[in-house]
Order: sequence, then structure tokens, then C-alpha cells
Amino acid sequence: MYKDLKNKVAIITGARRGMGRTHALKLAENGVKIVVSDISQNDCQKVADEIIKKGGTAIALQCDISKKSEVEEMVKKTIKKFGKIDILVNNAGICQPKSFLEMTEQDWEKTIDTNLKGYFLCSQACAKEMAKQKAGTIVNIASIAMGQLGAGFAGLTHYCASKGGIVAMAEALALEMAPLNIRVNTIAPGAIDTPMVAAVKQDMKTLEASLAKIPMARMGKPEEISNAVAFLASDESSYMTGSVVIVDGGWIAG
Repeated sequence: MYKDLKNKVAIITGARRGMGRTHALKLAENGVKIVVSDISQNDCQKVADEIIKKGGTAIALQCDISKKSEVEEMVKKTIKKFGKIDILVNNAGICQPKSFLEMTEQDWEKTIDTNLKGYFLCSQACAKEMAKQKAGTIVNIASIAMGQLGAGFAGLTHYCASKGGIVAMAEALALEMAPLNIRVNTIAPGAIDTPMVAAVKQDMKTLEASLAKIPMARMGKPEEISNAVAFLASDESSYMTGSVVIVDGGWIAG
């Protein structure tokens, strides 16, 4: 448990299922007041109700993070309800495989708008509120598909570009936000057992090929990423900003 998180307020995007849901539950366990955000109000409400049933505090806010007006409305409603924003977990994202030669401009824009532009919009809107209190932390969920020291994946040119962009943006943002006592860090997960990788699990050959690249020989659990989220959101990571934390079962090391 991170005692310093008690009564903090966190917005978590893409929180209706998968890792976003477990991030919400993990932070709620630590006493954080949660804004469950995603494209489906009903699904968000289910997660909020789950948190409330366990004794936590949460509200559900529908938001398409690729649209500035919706992001600003989400932040406005959060401030109205809780009075502040201490933590932003940029988690929402899509992964829609497509051959590069067949990829359309619309395919590219949809992925970049959600995975990268959405992070920009949410970070900017929340950072403006954090700046008023001269405190806050932003945690981005990227991927080992981030280029450079990360891994490339055929059929995911747009996805890899978006994840690499998240890392670069976060590093630059960390420099600008440091004087305001706002920390910005990124987590790069490997293969995590979420609905996004359901197709991989159904294809045994693809699954075996993926597991063969992981020294720990298994997919990660969403909760294992959420543990890193809670750490980066807490004061236990107070000397970390602009960092990329790889949680991949050894994939990159291998």
C-alpha cells in the first residue's frame, strides 16, 4: 500500500476493461478517488460500481480522447466533482493490425489520433490543472513496440509509430513539467493477457511464437502493469521523471 496516495484523484483513460480496469482497481485499493474514463459510459459505470462496492470512490465519465472537446469536458467534470487532479494514467489505445502496403490514411489517422494525439490532449488538459497546485504525476502506457531499444512488429507500423511517439513526447514533457513539480513517466509493457491480444491466444502458432521470445515463457497479467502504475503514481518514485519502465518478462533483454 502507498499511504501517500490516499485521497488523491486520478483520471484513468481506457479504463472500461483490460489493463485500464486493473489500474483503476489498484489505485482505488490505495485510497485514490478514481475517474473511470472510456468510450462506453455503461462499461465505465460497471468498473466504477465495482470500485464503490469495494469501499472506494469512483465516477464514470464517457470520453473519446481523440476529441479535444470531450477531453476538456472530462477534466471539467472531474474538477467539479473532486476539486483537483493529482494523477493521469494515459492508458487508452487501439491495436488494429494491417499490412503497410494496404494501410489507408484513415487506418493511420485512427491509430495516431487515439494512441498519440489522445495522450497529448489528456496530458495538456490535466497538466494545466496540476500546474495550479504545483504537483501531479502523469503515467503513460506505451509498449515495447516503441522502436530504438524496443521491438518492431510487422503489420503494426501505425501502432509502433504511436507508441514510439508517446515515449518521445513524455521525455520532452518531463523537462517542461519538472519546474512545476509534475512528473511524467512511461511504462512499456510486453505481451499482456488482455482482450487486445485475444486473437493471438486463439492462434496456437502465433501464441507459441510470441511466448518463445519471452524468457519467462508466459504473458504478463494486467495487474503486473498496474503495480508499476501505482509505484510511479506514488511518492516512492519521487526522483523519477522522463523514465521508461519496461515490464515485459525479459522480451527486450532476450
